[in-house]
Amino acid sequence: MNFFPKILTVAFLLSGNGSFVQAQSKSPKDEPAFIKQAAYKIDSLVAGWYKQKNLPVPKTTDDSTYARRMFLVSIGRIPTAEEALSFIEIDDPAKREALVEYTLNSKGYSSHMSNWAFDLLRITDQRVNTTATNEPYRHWVRTAMTNNMPWDQFTRSLITSSGNGWDQKTAAVGYYVRDRGMPLDNLGNSMRIFLGTRMECAQCHDDPFGSTARRDFYELAAFTHGQRTDGEEKMSKIWAGVLNDEGISREEFQAAQVMWDKAYGMSLAGGGTGQINLPADYQYRDANPGELVAGRTPFGKTVRMSDDKASGEGRKKLAEWMIERTDNKFSSVIANRMWKRVMGKGIYEPVDEAIPADKTNNPALMTYLTELMIELNYDLRAFQRVLLHTQTFQFATNPLPSTVEGGDDFHGRKIERLSSEQIWDSLITLAAGDPDQKALRPFDDRIHAGGRPVLVGKKGMTQLSKEVLALKSEEEVRAYLVNFTKEIKQTSSASDEGSSSMMGMKAVSFYDKNAKVRASELPSPAPRDHFLYLFGASDRQVIDGFSREPNVGQVLSLMNGFVQSNLVNNPNAHLYQSLKDATSEKEKIRRLYITILNRPPTEQEMSWMLDEVKQSGEGGYRNIVSALVMSSEFLFLQ
Repeated sequence: MNFFPKILTVAFLLSGNGSFVQAQSKSPKDEPAFIKQAAYKIDSLVAGWYKQKNLPVPKTTDDSTYARRMFLVSIGRIPTAEEALSFIEIDDPAKREALVEYTLNSKGYSSHMSNWAFDLLRITDQRVNTTATNEPYRHWVRTAMTNNMPWDQFTRSLITSSGNGWDQKTAAVGYYVRDRGMPLDNLGNSMRIFLGTRMECAQCHDDPFGSTARRDFYELAAFTHGQRTDGEEKMSKIWAGVLNDEGISREEFQAAQVMWDKAYGMSLAGGGTGQINLPADYQYRDANPGELVAGRTPFGKTVRMSDDKASGEGRKKLAEWMIERTDNKFSSVIANRMWKRVMGKGIYEPVDEAIPADKTNNPALMTYLTELMIELNYDLRAFQRVLLHTQTFQFATNPLPSTVEGGDDFHGRKIERLSSEQIWDSLITLAAGDPDQKALRPFDDRIHAGGRPVLVGKKGMTQLSKEVLALKSEEEVRAYLVNFTKEIKQTSSASDEGSSSMMGMKAVSFYDKNAKVRASELPSPAPRDHFLYLFGASDRQVIDGFSREPNVGQVLSLMNGFVQSNLVNNPNAHLYQSLKDATSEKEKIRRLYITILNRPPTEQEMSWMLDEVKQSGEGGYRNIVSALVMSSEFLFLQ
């Protein structure tokens, strides 16, 4: 019996066995007819570019390259052997359209989008110099990507949310809490992320390379000024006393630290005063150092805050301005980010330095994409669906660099090395099978005191933070601290650790650096000795801080590290399971090629590999696996 099942019809792709499912439309315009019309419009605008530049129309890529490209771009991993062969062997003109729907509606899509969002927002598991965690914020973002939250709604939630950081209804406060103590840096990042505007230099001086004055920056910062920890004043004296009391018990210190860092410290109050004092070193003649200035937006339709009194709605006004009053800059930036994500290169580069549509290489295309994003109600999956349905996405690889500066020349996909996450997720697909069939990292709200989980099965951080933030006075906080300390003391180590091992096992396993799960489920940032770090994963300190540059450590890792121990020399690796019922050496080699490179070998490659197997016996297959995984074809996207 042939190992590879033949999925013979597109109907099965669209409605089959629980994973090949029909798209669930969330956007009013996310319908097949509209998608095709929008894709055709994009292709027409690209064709106009070819005519303008006197360029030949690129050829359409072959099925094997297309399938691998589709999987890596839309869900961040290579197809399994079954998926690759099923697509290649289906003889149906509509199979490419079906593959778009299959990938966009798989669990892998939200995993891959989560990686993108985590890098963009610099999300880490822990906060530096505190015992606080970003776990609820991370989970909120992961859920938003899974549920395909519209980008305008997502942005508005980040900019305006207040309240309990552990409550998933308000966990978006993590956007500010992650940068607590650095509100000006946070604002600079917001402008880069959502409006493609670099203003960070204006924190200290007028921007010598742009038009932003230092006063402009502070007037914008006034919208978010006045953020504070919710209820902090009720415990600040208590916490100061705990820190200065040398005779305090270990349990009382741990209880106070949990309440201060993880309950109060992960909350946010203050909707934005709309006023701010200029810094003491302000050096320009238009105002005095320390002078109080009101909020005013620097471009788009001007929004002003009151000069006379503080407001509590500055962040709300800022979000409205960003999304609705910046002359479509908001929609243009996210449209260009999605174009780069799908096509490999932004219409303009860098993507966080936006330029008007009429200044881009293809003004008509940039204008249309901006309008399309609005028409799709900022549904990022629907927008990517349109791009993936274009003929432009299907063009053959262009090995030459772009013919225009600062953007895409639209003439075939440029070759690029896979991201560290794409490589990792592809390797674990080979090692352990389809990773999207595995459980996701669960939301871990266990109370950790002194580095160990306590009260497991009795109370979690979600409940504790709700109780703490509801306390109305310093006296109530003191009384709660006394009771909480008693609860920790009364919880025996043996019973507590036993409960932890039973109830927290799933959460703990995802912190194993070699766990064979998607990169989006692993610790963030990756440890310095992890495969992801070696291959350039972001440390999440700066926006999109990843790298695809090669180094010696990457070569050594492929030769001696995770790949060799978990894949090449592991007889239980998933890719070897496909060889068990193969009846010939040729069939085994063919299956290895389809599993790793997602295509059959050429006649010359088959000849080379047969010689290797004859010379090395069974060890030859391991050598083939090693060679293919280390090849440029595996490590690069075409």
